[in-house]
Parts: sequence; structure tokens; C-alpha cells
Amino acid sequence: MRIGELAAQTGLSKDAIRFYEKIGLVTGRRLANGYRDFPPEAVLWLQYVRTAQKLGFSLAEIAQHGEELRDAPDSADALSALLAEKIQLIDARMAELAALRADLEARVGTGCPLRTAEQVG
Repeated sequence: MRIGELAAQTGLSKDAIRFYEKIGLVTGRRLANGYRDFPPEAVLWLQYVRTAQKLGFSLAEIAQHGEELRDAPDSADALSALLAEKIQLIDARMAELAALRADLEARVGTGCPLRTAEQVG
């Protein structure tokens, strides 16, 4: 299918598809007339890419995990493991942010917010 049809079926712009092609997330072959021709499975793959991005995965992670998922004997289990791993990363980041917030809150009203916690207390 041509890039316009792929864009219409996925809701992505042609530019986004070209970008994904440039970084290797999707592959289309060139026809003799220079048009791109994408396989039908590109629709589902690009929908997966967009969903994964909305769930906080970077394009590099998506590219890496896409290969892992295609090679996995059970892609549902492999995907569940990736999601569980992402949840752990989010939990760790939330703990870091909570500690940062507590530090900032302790510095409010101290006259100089750049003092260390030990100097404040």
C-alpha cells in the first residue's frame, strides 16, 4: 500500500511515517516509479508504535522490543513482561520525584532555597 493509504489507515501523517521509515521502525519498498509500498501488516505495527509511545516507551525501546516480540515464542507473555518492567521503572521514578518534592518542600521559606537540607534543619 502507498504511504497515503497507510497514513489514512493509521491516522499518522505521511511525514511521521517517513520519519519512522528513516529510523527503521517501518520498512517500505520502493516501486519503479519511486513510490513507497508498505505491506498490510504495517498498519498494525504502526498502531502498536503509537500505543507504545502513549504508554511511555521511547522509539528506541519500541524498536528494540519490537524485535524481541517478533522473536518471542509467546508474544503476549513477552509484552506483559515488558509492561511489568515499565511499571517498575515508573515506580522508581515516582519515588525519586517524591524525594525531590520533599527536599524542595523542606527548603520553602528558609530564606535561601539553595542551602542543603542539613543547613536548613
